[in-house]
Amino acid sequence: MRLSWALVHSRQPEDVQRGIAMLEASLANVSSGPLQKREKLYLLAVGYYRSCDYPRSRQLVEQCLEIAPDWRQALTLRKTVEDRIAKDGMIGIGLTATVVGVLVAGIAAALARK
Repeated sequence: MRLSWALVHSRQPEDVQRGIAMLEASLANVSSGPLQKREKLYLLAVGYYRSCDYPRSRQLVEQCLEIAPDWRQALTLRKTVEDRIAKDGMIGIGLTATVVGVLVAGIAAALARK
């Protein structure tokens, strides 16, 4: 568990991916108890968050909260993930509006020349 924790918190993307792979393999182990499963799900959610896979991170943190609904770390991570998804959505909307504006301006300029 310590190695997985260190890997998903690493600044190196390859290490984060290695940590995710290790945790997914160990999560397949049916013999782990609910507390171990909670920890692994949380670390996987952190790994996916750090890999910018926010929907997968949110899904895993929700599974974690099904096991421990009052766990502050998971609640904080869920809020962080949801804020990031909302921020990325706003950036996407802004980019789309900019592209549409540029296209409309280009079409208007082309029509004005005729």
